[in-house]
Amino acid sequence: MQVQENISLKKYNTFGIAAKATYFCEINSVEDLAKALQLEEYPDKFILSGGSNMLITKDIDALVLYLNIKGITVIAEEENNVILKVMAGENWHQMVLWTLKRNYGGLENMSLIPGNTGTAPIQNIGAYGVELKDTFISCEAMEITTQHIRTFTKEECQFGYRDSYFKNEGKGKYIITAVTFCLTTNDHIINTSYGAIETQLEKDGITDPTIRDISNAVIAIRKSKLPDPAELGNSGSFFKNPMVTKPEFEKFSASYPEAPYYKVSEEFYKIPAGWLIEQCGYKGKRFGDAGVHKNQALVLVNYANATGSEILNLAHRIIKSVHEKFGIKISPEVNIIG
Repeated sequence: MQVQENISLKKYNTFGIAAKATYFCEINSVEDLAKALQLEEYPDKFILSGGSNMLITKDIDALVLYLNIKGITVIAEEENNVILKVMAGENWHQMVLWTLKRNYGGLENMSLIPGNTGTAPIQNIGAYGVELKDTFISCEAMEITTQHIRTFTKEECQFGYRDSYFKNEGKGKYIITAVTFCLTTNDHIINTSYGAIETQLEKDGITDPTIRDISNAVIAIRKSKLPDPAELGNSGSFFKNPMVTKPEFEKFSASYPEAPYYKVSEEFYKIPAGWLIEQCGYKGKRFGDAGVHKNQALVLVNYANATGSEILNLAHRIIKSVHEKFGIKISPEVNIIG
């Protein structure tokens, strides 16, 4: 465990923002993490994982702890389920591919989501009709002040839409070190509830899809819409899809009957933020090196050397435009640092 000074974070965040860390330390074990948190000579510490769900708007004047703790362990096997413990530093998509290789089902709809496994519960990540909470059993987290490991149940995580205990009361108090899932080993639940998946399967000539087919369809869809961070800096979906009440939806739908939507419950509807942004004319627009992706208005991009502040200013501009046009408030899904 070595502390380095004045390290660029450009390769550690998928937006490719060239901010710097005053101090930087790579964490490869739970023991390393405990020791690093005890370093009194660095009173300010910042936790960095996959760097995929964040926008850094300034240099980080602290000890940046880069979580790189690896490991996937089968805890138990039952008749139709397997219990899997995944360490925080495992790349999410590579972990999903690992499960599919062994015919473990449940995560296939969330293929190709950027980032690491340890940050997944914070956002309650989700895609194409599935959320992390659907297969989540528990997670282990280190309390920052005491370095004690605590296990959080699903109920204790207080999962909501792109939300959890770790974004609210628990924010800044814990560091997730491992996540435990319950996945199927046969009799898989095939979820094609989102039309885009059905369309892709039909295009591929598949009528009886396997979990691998679902994953391949999701990967194809995401690649067609979302830029590869290795080629064009981005953090995936920058904004949450707004949830509106039934009366709000009926009013909106009367004015915009062509608008797509997803019925969440009898009382709530979800409206695609990408559609709202596109109707405001931002899709494909570029403002210096900050811009909106040409194929998906939900994605903000760094064309080369945009600063985090420039991208954040664009986000605020979009939020204001959507609210003025539709009376609907959209908010960032990514964490704004700075």
